[in-house]
Amino acid sequence: MLNDSLLNKSVNQLKSKASVRKFVDRMPRKLKVTLRQAIDRTTARKPESQIIGELSAQNTLLSQLLYERSLKSERNQESKRLLNRGFKVYSQHDEDGIIEEIFKRIGSTDRFFVEFGVGDGLENCTLYCLLKGWSGVWMDGSAICVEAIEQKFRFLIDAERLKVRYTFITADTIEQHFQELDVPKEFDFLSIDIDNNDYWVWRSIERYRPRVIAIEYNASFRCANCVVPHNPTAIWDYTNYFGAGLKALEMLGKEKGYCLVGCNYTGVTAFFVREDLVATHFAEPFSAENHYEPARYFVRMPNGHPPGFGPVVRATTHD
Repeated sequence: MLNDSLLNKSVNQLKSKASVRKFVDRMPRKLKVTLRQAIDRTTARKPESQIIGELSAQNTLLSQLLYERSLKSERNQESKRLLNRGFKVYSQHDEDGIIEEIFKRIGSTDRFFVEFGVGDGLENCTLYCLLKGWSGVWMDGSAICVEAIEQKFRFLIDAERLKVRYTFITADTIEQHFQELDVPKEFDFLSIDIDNNDYWVWRSIERYRPRVIAIEYNASFRCANCVVPHNPTAIWDYTNYFGAGLKALEMLGKEKGYCLVGCNYTGVTAFFVREDLVATHFAEPFSAENHYEPARYFVRMPNGHPPGFGPVVRATTHD
């Protein structure tokens, strides 16, 4: 059976072409009805698919209820905490809202980001920044993902708002990439999500001082000070043996002049702000024990329809 969303998407893409649109407009209405009914029959869902879909919807609803209940807790209602500011636009979970709130509190400067481990570009921590007019660099070690980015985001690449590099990120080469890609020494935002060597790559960044850092942590380690040994060729094996515990990242952050200011709800991403910018904006103490969030990987945070991206224009007011 053909995937209904794929087939309908393909049909809509064809209909959006001017030449095809003219042809469709001239088609008799009864023929259009016949074709539509044929497509609907082809893509009709089997009973088992309907059951799976309904269970998935129930899981999403339950997850949302648990999430909303958690945000109402006394801890998360504290004004300086970040968790109740989270939301999803293009991030995996609620990171978009937390990142936006951090920059509301400390301000932005060059509105420049670097992110590695971006997938195909449609679900990461910086696509929402691009939507808001930022510019920056994406790096990823997946050939198929980079190929998809270069096609989908060509208009941003051509406009010199986005640089894309196909590379397997290692601690030994990261600063060389920064230099070759003309990354500013003190840019606004760095996002690290490479599933295994995140700690070691951050530790190796010495000549660059981003103002805010988002980095993946291993919530399974809870607040233990432990890191999986450095292995430059390691790839995540889909177990909970990966990366670094939050305490290890907290300690590394302190050593590099950063404060741990929060984690996202699903226990995936930790947020650090350079200590000269923290002031009284965030919840103290800046420790793993205070900011740890457990692994809630089962939680889904949908944002309406599946993600898509393209050129947008800015609305203007008329006198």
